[in-house]
Amino acid sequence: MPKTPSAPSRRSFLASTAVAAAATAGGVPLLAACGSGGNGGGGGGEGRVSEEQAAQILPTYRASEVAVDPDIPSVDGSVPGYHRYIEVDDLGVTVPEAKGSGGELSAMTPLWGTPPRAGNEYWTTMDERVGLTVNWQTQDGNTYGEKLGTVLAGSDIPDLVCVPGWELRGQIPRAIEQRFADLGPYLSGDAVLDYPNLAAIPTPAWQASIFGGALRGLPMPQPVIGAVVPFYREDVFEANGWTPPGSLDEFLAFAKDSTSARNRVWACDDFKWAAFIYFGVLPSRPQYWRREGDTLVHRYEEDAYLEALEWSRKLFDAGVVHPDSVAAQGDANSRFAAGETLMIAQGEGVWHGLVSEQVTGGNPDFRMNAMDFFSHDGGDPVIWAGNGAGIWTFINRNLSEDRIRDALELANLCAAPYGTYENRLRNYGIERTHYTVEDGVPVRTDQGTVEVQPETYVFIASPEAAVAHPDQPRVVEDKCAWHQRQMPHVREPLFYGRQIQEPDRFANLSDAFEDLEDDVTRGRASISDMQNAVAEWRRNGGDELREWYLELLEDEA
Repeated sequence: MPKTPSAPSRRSFLASTAVAAAATAGGVPLLAACGSGGNGGGGGGEGRVSEEQAAQILPTYRASEVAVDPDIPSVDGSVPGYHRYIEVDDLGVTVPEAKGSGGELSAMTPLWGTPPRAGNEYWTTMDERVGLTVNWQTQDGNTYGEKLGTVLAGSDIPDLVCVPGWELRGQIPRAIEQRFADLGPYLSGDAVLDYPNLAAIPTPAWQASIFGGALRGLPMPQPVIGAVVPFYREDVFEANGWTPPGSLDEFLAFAKDSTSARNRVWACDDFKWAAFIYFGVLPSRPQYWRREGDTLVHRYEEDAYLEALEWSRKLFDAGVVHPDSVAAQGDANSRFAAGETLMIAQGEGVWHGLVSEQVTGGNPDFRMNAMDFFSHDGGDPVIWAGNGAGIWTFINRNLSEDRIRDALELANLCAAPYGTYENRLRNYGIERTHYTVEDGVPVRTDQGTVEVQPETYVFIASPEAAVAHPDQPRVVEDKCAWHQRQMPHVREPLFYGRQIQEPDRFANLSDAFEDLEDDVTRGRASISDMQNAVAEWRRNGGDELREWYLELLEDEA
């Protein structure tokens, strides 16, 4: 899994969250989806689909009829939770017989860790379960984008190719439209019912899988929220009689009181990403616009954007941020676990891993929890909903219909929901070979650590993710409770749920902003420098981009 550095980027947040724990909420209103067409315009031409057309493209949703019900049901779209181990004999079965043709498929996916050897027992068992052989072409996840661009520009494209959302830049979105199959004939409407596990993937994940006017992606669903979570050391807070801050003033006051550089304790790491939520700053492309009368306002142009940076800068100026975070070096999670920082803003995916690592590694009293979001003005926060999926696998358009159906059978197996035998097999392998059950908790064997733990099948397709940690039931309860408390504050941004490929001339328009944000918060640049950068952004294409999006909206009116 990718590590999240002390000064996280959008990419690292997406990776740490989406890969570790993908979930999504049902019941989100259907919106139009669009991408670029053959004419190269992201919203125009053949790539755009109306709301009515999208309704015809999307698969029918049908919840699994065999998966075991969660211990903590979803509330208002929050993630469901399982805090108990389910015995194998009690699991539902979604793929009672292999339906593959016996052929072979090549698959290129990212991998963080050491690739398993070819022909290992886990891969062989999965192959037998689906009825085909997967030839894995795993690539280092840290440099995956470089390899991805090269492969998609060539002629020898694997049968299945995973594309993480943070790599949707440059020519890759156009390559997706040109190189990969339209899955609509196989999955749209009731056709998906031939693949029950794919039918159980919530609609928002499929909605985010429409590229170039067609259903192309096999999604890894992700949570509505959770890309940024403000964590605190619950054990340390309780020992000192502290309560988590509930406002900006409380945060800064607590940070100053709790920081002791002499004792190597600082209040927090970089909190910029949480600050954006405290101030209700709009999310990233293409949801970075809001309507204001007859025009659109970009996130860079909002007062809230500058105010969030200014407040973040106050933390650095006050000396309450760990010096390694100031220098953008080291690992934020390690500092937090060691007690050198009391609060961090990270992706939700770190939650279970940190707790499990500490509790089993000699620190049984370690506890972390998530603070509720608050608004900078004392009112209710605005938490912008994330798209239903952020990682996809695509099928080579040159495959025959039979081989495409083989790929869909593989995806159907991989998308088996929690509470099914196939999900257990995908995540843990074979009982007594890849894992054993100790005190009601699955524990990987050495063979499981080598063959199963380096994740591969998860990237082909994934189910509606659940919070499922029988080894840490308190984490399940805390995480589900946090989601439930935040959901009433979730709002859909403009262009929610859509893949919009902007014209190539805008591809690098915003490249400098993330570094400049960090310079501003650390005092290396001023708010005036950011205002000047926004003015330059407008001159260099921002205003033109605004008009492009306005035309998109007008065309759909």
